[in-house]
This record gives sequence, C-alpha cells and structure tokens, in this order.
Amino acid sequence: MVLALAGCATSVTREPANLFPHKQELRAYVESGDYRREIAAVAARAQAWVEQRAKAGGAKLTVVFDLDETLLDNWAYLSAMDFGYVHREWDLWVEEARAPAHEPVREIFRAARRLGIEVVFLTGRPERARVATEKNLRAIGCGDFAVLICRPDEERGTQASFKAAARGGLVAAGRTIIANLGDQASDLSGGFAERTFKLPNPFYLSQ
Repeated sequence: MVLALAGCATSVTREPANLFPHKQELRAYVESGDYRREIAAVAARAQAWVEQRAKAGGAKLTVVFDLDETLLDNWAYLSAMDFGYVHREWDLWVEEARAPAHEPVREIFRAARRLGIEVVFLTGRPERARVATEKNLRAIGCGDFAVLICRPDEERGTQASFKAAARGGLVAAGRTIIANLGDQASDLSGGFAERTFKLPNPFYLSQ
C-alpha cells in the first residue's frame, strides 16, 4: 500500500520549469538587440500603412496607441525589478515620468501628425496617473495628441473590454481608426480599427 501511494503521489506531481533561465533568456533578448529590432520591424509596417492610408483621405483619421511597452519603454523598471511587479514601485516609476520612447514607434506618431492624422493614446494606466503620464508624453515630444484615455480608477473589467469599448466610443463620435498599435492582444482585440499592429512583449501579460 505504501508503494502504491508513493507511486500515485509521483504520478500527479510535476515541477514547473525553473524561472531563472527564462529571466536570463528575456535579458538576452533585450541585450542582443533582437527586441528593439522586432519593434522597429513592426513599426515600419505600421508607418507604411499610415502613410499609404492617409493618401486615401477621409474624415477624422485617427491612430490609436497603447503606451507602456508600445510607445513608452519601461525596460529600466522591468530590469531593476527583475520582471516582478510591486504596485508601489510601479506607481513611483510612473510618477517620475521618465520612461523613454521606443523611437520607431515615436516616428509613427510624428508621421501621423505631419499628415494631419490625429493621435489618441489609450492606456491601461489609471486615471490617477493622468498628470504624470501627460508629463512623460511631453518629455518625449509626444504632447501633440488629441485625446489621452486612461482607465477609470474604479474600473474592474478586463483591459480588452475597456479598450474595445473606448475605441467603439471614438468611432461612434465620428473618428476613423486607421491603425491601432499595442504590445498585448488585449490592446487590439474587439475591433473598431482598420488595421492592428502587435509589438513584442514577452515580459508580462495583460488581459
């Protein structure tokens, strides 16, 4: 009976893969330059589409950008925290308003504005982070936006549902969203955009 129980115990127990090698893999992905090269490749396709679509014209053409790990690069925070999330530390990082831009994505912003296309920032950051977020956007030269939509502080739904509803509201108000850029599937799901562009993010998952 002892042997049978022991065998039963081992049959239902499986140790997950060790986390440390995965963290090392993530660091190598960034330090090798592959991460930023892949961002640049997606951004190039997005910018080409925005420039092509602008020629066709239309009313209230708009590009929607997510912020964190899309336009804003939080690698300094992610690395310092060893990919962990501590609510207070994240809030302090946001308040510092010093996240740099992912340059290829900022170029899409600049191209859109040169073409007379409006930019909407749609972020999962809470409303209480609006002032710091606007400060950060101005610091990276992206203060010329039409709307910054933050997640209401009391919002408890998924990121996907919040962002889809926000895009639906933009379209209902007469905007034509020609491109929607984000690093999470939840940034892009739910429609209301002519094209979507998914940037890489193997660091965390937002639903």
